[in-house]
Amino acid sequence: ERGQFSRGVDLDNVYLRPQRGDSLVALANLIDIREQADANQLNRYNRTRAITLEANLAEGVTLGDALNYLDNKARSVLPATAIIDYKGQSQNLLDSSSSIVFVLLLGVVVVFLVLAAQFESWIHPFIIMLTVPLATSGALLGLWLFDSSLNIYSQIGLIMLVGLAAKNGILIVEFANQLRDQGREFNDALIEAAKVRLRPILMTGITTAAGALPLIFSSGAGAETRFTIGIVILFGVSAATFFTLAIVPAAYSLLARGTQSPEFVSRKLEAELKR
Repeated sequence: ERGQFSRGVDLDNVYLRPQRGDSLVALANLIDIREQADANQLNRYNRTRAITLEANLAEGVTLGDALNYLDNKARSVLPATAIIDYKGQSQNLLDSSSSIVFVLLLGVVVVFLVLAAQFESWIHPFIIMLTVPLATSGALLGLWLFDSSLNIYSQIGLIMLVGLAAKNGILIVEFANQLRDQGREFNDALIEAAKVRLRPILMTGITTAAGALPLIFSSGAGAETRFTIGIVILFGVSAATFFTLAIVPAAYSLLARGTQSPEFVSRKLEAELKR
């Protein structure tokens, strides 16, 4: 039977009768009590004994940097059998970071397949998608210039850039293919497409970038999140517009010269039927 004793002297007043003999033995001769500090309650996380650490971020320190520091510190101090897990905002950050690569690649693949079905070619969509990594580099440059972090909001902006960056390349490639369908020579069709589509590309690029300015200059609750998305769109679209005018015509000239226009097969069949 267990009892609570505030002092070790209380054990002198408790006697036990041994199995052999009739003399009583004081409990103080058998056990010893030592007082020490301990938690008033034992917390568990995922059915495992756990200790939860909560802290505020210092000025200028991002959540990702803080988690990396704590993780390295815990690995060097705690035994190998200790399990480290996260919850709250820390868990959301890690989950979003691990899924951003998959979501971004999925978006690129889906857009590429849609364009491949539209253009009936693998080369033309590849030429258009060349501007996507270049637009992403421009968005990352904007985040670096404004000392912003790669968080869940900037990741959403990067996924949006997949479609925003591809639309300008579609204008040049599609119009060049239309001119080739009309019987224009390859170089003439490409030069004409680049000239005619220059103004629409600049107009759409400027208007899209200007639409991001209210997000950047907004204030109030949630302004930090809108600022990050605005920076990604502004610098990403600007970089995509510039590289579209420079990269897409050059890539089309190098890679699509041996390809046929989308209406080549139809025109060939019509010519055969007229014979």
